[in-house]
Amino acid sequence: MAGTASVAGEVFVDALPYFDQGYDAPGVREAAAALVEEETRRYRPTKNYLSYLPTPDFSAFETEIMRNEFERLAARQPMELLSMKRYELPAPSSGQKNDITSWQECVNNSMAQLEHQAVRIENLELMSQYGTNAWKVYNSNLAFMIEMAQKELHKFRKQIQDLNWQRKNDQLAAGAKLRELESNWVSLVSKNYEIERAIVQLENEVGQLRQQQGDENKENIRQDF
Repeated sequence: MAGTASVAGEVFVDALPYFDQGYDAPGVREAAAALVEEETRRYRPTKNYLSYLPTPDFSAFETEIMRNEFERLAARQPMELLSMKRYELPAPSSGQKNDITSWQECVNNSMAQLEHQAVRIENLELMSQYGTNAWKVYNSNLAFMIEMAQKELHKFRKQIQDLNWQRKNDQLAAGAKLRELESNWVSLVSKNYEIERAIVQLENEVGQLRQQQGDENKENIRQDF
């Protein structure tokens, strides 16, 4: 529960959840949820709380391939199958069996395919020779990054825990002070009540004495005459 705001953006919170009691009482949670639901229905934002942020650019990291793929998905078109044409070694068609140029193109294609396979074999050999160490270095860097992230996470968790402990200690101290002030107030109210009752009693006694004195004076005067 919050009090009235003194200035815009500043709210005095008068709840002490670490000290207050009765939150587990039957119906309290339901009543709080009902209040939140009612305020949610009635609340209408009066300003844009994200106005200080720049307009997000959701396409900043899109590549041409990603953009085309998004467009394909939006159009519900099927994905193109993997083309195996580059791995094929077609012979000249029946009408070009005697064409030397067609056969030369087939030979060039075969040589390109063989060279491509040779490059793949070299890459596999290089990976077999150096890939293990490269992966070890990568895993070492990854483990270092994880360790640094965990340290950062531990630091933030400790800050949150310290803040919660500080809030709890402050609220318990404030609650104890409030309880002391409440006890003093009850004691003072009781003393005031006792004083007021004593005053009323004294006034009654004074009144009775005055009436008694008046009656005695009347009696004395009557005896004198």
